[in-house]
Amino acid sequence: MRGELIVSASGIRGVVDHGLAAATARRYGAAYGEYLSELHGASRSGRVLLGRDSRTSGAALADAVAAGLTGVGWDVGDLGIVPTPTALLAVQEDDRAWGGVVVTASHNPAEWNGLKLASATGEFIDPAGGREVQARFEGSTTREESTEAGSRHPAAGRRVRGRRQEVGGALDRHLERILTLPLLSPGVIAERRLRVALDCVRGAGGLILPALLERLGSEVVGIHLEPDGRFPRDPEPIAANLDELAQLVREAGADLGMAVDPDVDRLALVDERGVPVGEDWTLALAVELVLSKRSGPVVTNLSSSQCIEDAAVRGGEAFYRAPVGEANVARLMAEVGAVIGGEGNGGVMLPALHATRDAPLAAALILQLLSERNESLGELIGALPSYAVVKHKVPRPEAPLDVVYRRLESEARRGSEVDQQDGLRLSWPARGEWLHVRPSGTEPIVRVIAEAPEAGAAGSLSDWAIQLLQEPGDDVGEQ
Repeated sequence: MRGELIVSASGIRGVVDHGLAAATARRYGAAYGEYLSELHGASRSGRVLLGRDSRTSGAALADAVAAGLTGVGWDVGDLGIVPTPTALLAVQEDDRAWGGVVVTASHNPAEWNGLKLASATGEFIDPAGGREVQARFEGSTTREESTEAGSRHPAAGRRVRGRRQEVGGALDRHLERILTLPLLSPGVIAERRLRVALDCVRGAGGLILPALLERLGSEVVGIHLEPDGRFPRDPEPIAANLDELAQLVREAGADLGMAVDPDVDRLALVDERGVPVGEDWTLALAVELVLSKRSGPVVTNLSSSQCIEDAAVRGGEAFYRAPVGEANVARLMAEVGAVIGGEGNGGVMLPALHATRDAPLAAALILQLLSERNESLGELIGALPSYAVVKHKVPRPEAPLDVVYRRLESEARRGSEVDQQDGLRLSWPARGEWLHVRPSGTEPIVRVIAEAPEAGAAGSLSDWAIQLLQEPGDDVGEQ
């Protein structure tokens, strides 16, 4: 589905020059600028910060977004190539910034790119705001003008065209904010003298992670640190894509391996034996550390592992699940006053820093935990209950998804708990098993995730769901 443009609450994503072209990015930038003008008032001065990951298509798309924003009267502060959490922290801490745009497709393959939209708080805009931007964007496709790119009419009271200027220092500020967190003791970490194998997949992580780890006293043995966007493999940091890092851990005698995605909001770990531990453990171990020093609730999403809930229970704190998506998790974290949260894909969110997934932050928290416990990563995880997770991506079924959900509910084993916040989640707490079926917000697929204490049980749950997804749609529940 190369020509499809995927629109979600926080932005758009597509294959470059198919679903996503420069003209599309310009119109979307203009639509976002119009939304901000209406939200904040035309009389207020301010700017929109613009960052991008290292994808080779990023510069042209950033130029297009800037043209759209300046064309409706907004100044643009250009951060250049930076991690997404760096860009969002910059928005949060810039008194002049009324919003932000990050040009990235996160973990998607190299031919993809996208635009993520942030509010003035440095969080992704909420679903209602996303729908307003989408409505303006879709309206713009029917009133395209044959004038210079980006020449949409500015909001009343704003100047005709804004300016684009470079803004430096965002990486240094992000580093300092992490290093000065009260949760961290850089001296304690430095005493451990950990050797870390690092894979930044030629994304933006190479601009911050080596410096962070070295300032924490660790020795870095790195691969693919050059931020040139020429990904050497599928960039998603899941176990199946970490063979080269695992080999590096073994060959270098590293204490652990760390891998990030191109925009550096997800961190995956490899233990000292060169075994990927599963990205859910990143958040689980971060929860272990934070709850040893702070009291408060923990939030994750419906697709995240029970090992995260176990960590909250061990810490004696309340645990909540939100629909998948960083904006959804951040909103629930604010509602319940969470001290830590995130997603089981390796995304850690610490409100004491900012309410967004932050892989450099996660790396520092993991090193702090290993240093305080004076144990290896494998020893830490080996002493805790573990689960088998099975994740599949399948094409959207012929049947409507609500029909598939009804099939699953009707055929589910007794004792299942049902959650319909985001697709369908069935859980059997007494058995330690759950299944989550939901449409992806970033790819034209359905995600099927199952977890159980044993791999066989998780696999059976997943196979059962996939079989029902593939059946024709003219059966149970259609009315």
